Amino acid sequence: MPQERSVVASVRPGNTIVVESRYFAYAGLITRKGCVMSSKTDSRSAPKGRVVRARQNVSQYRDLSRGSIEKATSQSGAPAGAGSILKALRILEKIVHHARPISVAELTTILDYSKPTTHRIATFLEEFGYLEREPGGRRFIESQRLVDLALNVLLAASQRPNRHGILNWVVENTGETCNFGIMHRGELVYLDRVETDWPLGLRFESGSRVPLHCTAIGKLLLSMSSGDSLDSLLKTIRLTKYTDTTIVDEKELRASLAEIRKAGFSIDNQEFMCGVVCIAVPVFDSTGQMRAGLAISAPEARMSAHQAVEHAPLLRAAAAKMQAAMFTPVGHTSDDEADRDDDPTLVS
Repeated sequence: MPQERSVVASVRPGNTIVVESRYFAYAGLITRKGCVMSSKTDSRSAPKGRVVRARQNVSQYRDLSRGSIEKATSQSGAPAGAGSILKALRILEKIVHHARPISVAELTTILDYSKPTTHRIATFLEEFGYLEREPGGRRFIESQRLVDLALNVLLAASQRPNRHGILNWVVENTGETCNFGIMHRGELVYLDRVETDWPLGLRFESGSRVPLHCTAIGKLLLSMSSGDSLDSLLKTIRLTKYTDTTIVDEKELRASLAEIRKAGFSIDNQEFMCGVVCIAVPVFDSTGQMRAGLAISAPEARMSAHQAVEHAPLLRAAAAKMQAAMFTPVGHTSDDEADRDDDPTLVS
């Protein structure tokens, strides 16, 4: 692969523009209408003459005889490559928000990018392990590396002082341990936890994994899952019996989940551990989708299932604070920002 360099002849109709980068080489011909006739090639090949739309007006490259085109494109003060980075992030966003595997053609339509740009970026992300193909297919899905990154971000974010402080507030007002968790690969993962000062209590660390079907947050997450998603989850998780009150019959579990969905909170009445009662409420994102759960847990000697319900209003108030702290966007990347592509090829 040639060394990274960029060479531009004085930009007049009929002149040739040649760009070589770390991953691709382009050669093109400036036309009278200010377009670039270009095609992806290696550095020794001649352009095939396909006319494509130029992102930048070619006049900005006049008098640039040698050097980096990227420097000439950073008119907004953004770092070189910012446009491509934003496009890559938008592709990741669309893939993780899509309910099923998504193709390059679908991404192209949704994002209004050219197909070559979408394919190039998605393939690059796949090569570096942030995307992968669906089993036996060509559509893209999130990779395990991307999932692990997202989980680590949530683990770190949930323990920031303002978010961790919400759990402290719950503990101070209830006198019981407070948990914050999400679903990950068919399990409940505790992202953060504040223990009560009582000598009798449970001890879990952030990052601990527990079952979905017999925990308050886990059942709540299952209850808020869509029909197809719930069907898939119940096919993969094991309904292990942990106590005499653990629900292990799928039909009975589905009925319980329907009641939880209607009530808007979930109770674990000694279903995971004997003598321990929990209540959980959902934490929604800005679109109204449940992303996590907030719960308190206590020995049954201190908090019965009936007494746990009395804490639901306080937990909902804390969940609203957690939503504002974690899931309400403080800014939004517009399409115009992502379109400021300083790709040295000058093409879509």
